[in-house]
Amino acid sequence: MLNKVILIGRLTRDPELSYTTSGIARLKFTLAVDRNYTNQQGERTADFINIVCWRQLAEHCNKYLRKGLMTAVVGRLEIRSFEGTDGQRRTIAEVAADEVRFLEWPKDGATNTPPEPKNNFEDFGREINLNDDEDNDLPF
Repeated sequence: MLNKVILIGRLTRDPELSYTTSGIARLKFTLAVDRNYTNQQGERTADFINIVCWRQLAEHCNKYLRKGLMTAVVGRLEIRSFEGTDGQRRTIAEVAADEVRFLEWPKDGATNTPPEPKNNFEDFGREINLNDDEDNDLPF
C-alpha cells in the first residue's frame, strides 16, 4: 500500500509550535497550493492544506518557516476523527510531514537561513536533461 503526498505551496500564516503532554514537539501550518486551472472568472484557485510536523522536524521548521514562504512538503495523508466539545463527531484531514524543503528565505534581510537540507529532496528543483550521454546506458 502507498500513502504519499508531495505538495508545493505558500504558508498562509506563521506556523504554530506546541508540545504534547509528554513533551513531543508538534508544529502545525497551512499551505496554500494553487490548482493548475482557472475558474470562470480567469482566477486561479487554491487548496488550503493542513500540515503537521513532529519532533525534531517540528522544531527545525519552526526556526525558519514564516507566512508567505514557498515550501515543499513530502508526507502522508492522515484522516482522524474526534468528538468535539459540543458532542458532535468531527473528521479532519492533514498531511503528516516526513520531509520539508525550504524553497525561499525571508526577504526582510534576516540572517536566520536554514542549512542545506539533508533529505531525499536533494535533486528537487534541479533541471534534469534526459538527453545527457551518461544516461544513455539505462536499461529502459
